[in-house]
Amino acid sequence: MSSRRRKAKRGSRRISLLGGIALLLFLALFSAASVWFVHHPRRWVERMCLEYPSIVTAPLLSVGNAVGDITDGLGWTGHDAIYEYDVEAPEGEVLFAGAPRRTGSPAPNDIVVLDRGEFKIGWSPKLRHPVWCAYHVAKEAKYPVGQRPNFSRDRSVPSAPAPSDYEHSGYDRGHMVPNFAIKTRYGDDDQRQTFMMSNIAPQRPALNRGAWRDVEHRIAQLWTARYGEIWVIVGCISSPDSLETVSGTDVDVPQQFYQVIVAQEGMDVRALAILLPQDVPYGAYAARHLISIDELEKLSGFDFLPELPEFIQSPLESELPSRLWPIRWQDIVDQVLSRMSND
Repeated sequence: MSSRRRKAKRGSRRISLLGGIALLLFLALFSAASVWFVHHPRRWVERMCLEYPSIVTAPLLSVGNAVGDITDGLGWTGHDAIYEYDVEAPEGEVLFAGAPRRTGSPAPNDIVVLDRGEFKIGWSPKLRHPVWCAYHVAKEAKYPVGQRPNFSRDRSVPSAPAPSDYEHSGYDRGHMVPNFAIKTRYGDDDQRQTFMMSNIAPQRPALNRGAWRDVEHRIAQLWTARYGEIWVIVGCISSPDSLETVSGTDVDVPQQFYQVIVAQEGMDVRALAILLPQDVPYGAYAARHLISIDELEKLSGFDFLPELPEFIQSPLESELPSRLWPIRWQDIVDQVLSRMSND
């Protein structure tokens, strides 16, 4: 090979190498910019998506959500709402700081509390579904998953629907207190109670099998492994003026669903709230639907964690986290695979 050809070949390699480095640098910078973009408050992101063309914002959202889900999980990006509390965690108790208290509309005024042992249900006879449920998840899973029971009518609640009421309606029988977390911690009897229709609300399949399922997975398998016992309040918001019901029934269809999640490590209490619309698309990222507990209280008509003293309740509930909680580094693959199953 002539010296000229060797020089040309070396030059071509350098150009390829420099091109590769430039491409990697561009991808790194674009990924960083995308993660920065999605970590702004939801309303800011929505405003940017209205002001700029989708050819600009769509790639930022797509890359930022995918990369940010991993960097948040590793604790590299985003922030949590964490405050010091000088009272030990109420281990083994269903409620972390009291049951939700109604403060006004749109929360219905006919709530009946059903005590199921390891979880509680705030049931509305008028709406014919729960408006809030509270449960706790111990760190250790003691029971195998096993076979799912059939849905059953709750004979102790006269206004509870029959399982067949949801058939061919376009809505899933959406668990408020999740089957998996309860079964693996507390066994068959408690699991069967989660399949009673008093624990069910109508959810569109994209919500029930997408972002809602993703959060339940993180609670039951990822966050308990990192933080220990988790306390959760889940529920839904129905407009007083809404006339939408499950077809052929008078079962109300909520417009939004929420989760308020609390953990305590030593004296540090962390909390977050998620608000998901009924029409959320399949594959949506729950982290993009974070909301402060204060704002959720205004929208729902409930006071959450009412027994926390004001010195911690005020800052904890006013803070808006920008990420879902980090997990153990060894669980990142689990998180990614679970996420991929929702896409």
